[in-house]
Amino acid sequence: MLSDYLTLITVFEFDIPWPTLLPKTWVAMSLLLGFCILMFIELHAPREKLTKKNLKQSYLTNMGLFLFNNVLLSVLSISSVFLVAKYYADNGLLRGISNPALKAFLSLLALDCVLYAWHRVCHRFDCLWMFHKVHHSDPTLNLSTAFRLHFLEVALTNLFKTLCIVVFGIDEIIVLVSEAITTLCIMFHHTNITFRGEQWLGKIIIVPYLHRTHHSVLRSEHDSNYGAVLSVWDSLFGSRLEANPAAIGINEYTPQGVMGLTWSGLTLTPATAPIKPAVLEHMIAEAAYYKAEKRGFNPGHDIHDIHDWLEAKKEIITAVYGAKRANRLIPTMQIFKQM
Repeated sequence: MLSDYLTLITVFEFDIPWPTLLPKTWVAMSLLLGFCILMFIELHAPREKLTKKNLKQSYLTNMGLFLFNNVLLSVLSISSVFLVAKYYADNGLLRGISNPALKAFLSLLALDCVLYAWHRVCHRFDCLWMFHKVHHSDPTLNLSTAFRLHFLEVALTNLFKTLCIVVFGIDEIIVLVSEAITTLCIMFHHTNITFRGEQWLGKIIIVPYLHRTHHSVLRSEHDSNYGAVLSVWDSLFGSRLEANPAAIGINEYTPQGVMGLTWSGLTLTPATAPIKPAVLEHMIAEAAYYKAEKRGFNPGHDIHDIHDWLEAKKEIITAVYGAKRANRLIPTMQIFKQM
């Protein structure tokens, strides 16, 4: 992603001569310019009108994940992929192609097809969806959503791309071009915009209206349009879908903070939505009343009223937050059981 290109400026500064560094620097600057242009268009001519509060929350969270991943994964960044490509370019399935233009074209196609397959697999298997759902959890699809990625998904994606680069024997410069095109396209099709000719262009590449379907809350809709750059893969493999999703995100509660999202991507169990204290107290009171009613209570004159309340509190907190938190009440409850 964009952070990887910014990292490249530092990573390669001391080991590679300036002429080799220059293309990477230009790529980083071009992507920054592309980001700024897309953000300007999105803010001034959005497809869907988003509230300032929701858009601000989305940008803060997504750019926070962007920075967090960049720091955490400096070793497994895209710069490592470039180094692998540098040493394995003369090997692999494409080594027999002598025409540089043809080899470059096939390499770009191969990398894009591989990303399509990887994306589809991330939706197919729960162990991979666990990470990928972090990306889908943004309820307001916008440019910054392109950077909403779990660090383990970033690491696995880079490892998968590295393996494919070795298998095909793709040149370093082609990897650079591929990453630049892919990153720009990913930013583009996450942007909250629409434009004349979008459906026509969507026959060739993934455009915002196609990727919006991919971010639908409904699984029947979001299991589609997996392409990173070209939409032809979805047409060829039967995963293309044109729809107008009623809602964006995933059909479960997910925290909207950086650390909460990072943690939610490490478990298959959905996070529990927070409950307001007043609502929780009402639930406990209802449960305590039910317990007291079953044993024939005398309100205000029975020591068991307190015991009923504590029992109800433990059961409700266990149901909402788990047994570990509820067990903190046990010592207090033991006292009342002995009375």
